[in-house]
Amino acid sequence: MEQVFQFFFTYKEAIFIIALSIFLGIEVISHVPAVLHTPLMSGANAVSGVIIIGGIILVGHADLSHFSLSLVLGILALIFATLNVVGGFAVTDRMLEMFKKKKK
Repeated sequence: MEQVFQFFFTYKEAIFIIALSIFLGIEVISHVPAVLHTPLMSGANAVSGVIIIGGIILVGHADLSHFSLSLVLGILALIFATLNVVGGFAVTDRMLEMFKKKKK
């Protein structure tokens, strides 16, 4: 238990910043109008695209003769970022379909 207190005491500034960023993120996201959700989703897809490039670089530089931490993290980054990009584009496409005029 003393180690936990020591950890919190050592990293109290970082923990405080993380807690504030969580509250700030919740506050910002809850006040975003519905019209802006599609552009924000596209921005999130762009960030995930950068993560995919980083994962490719990480896997490319990893030692393939044995399982290393960089190889595992690179593969996980590729999988999760790809899922995020594909899911984000699917949601964005469905949202854009709602704004199209229906044919009679």
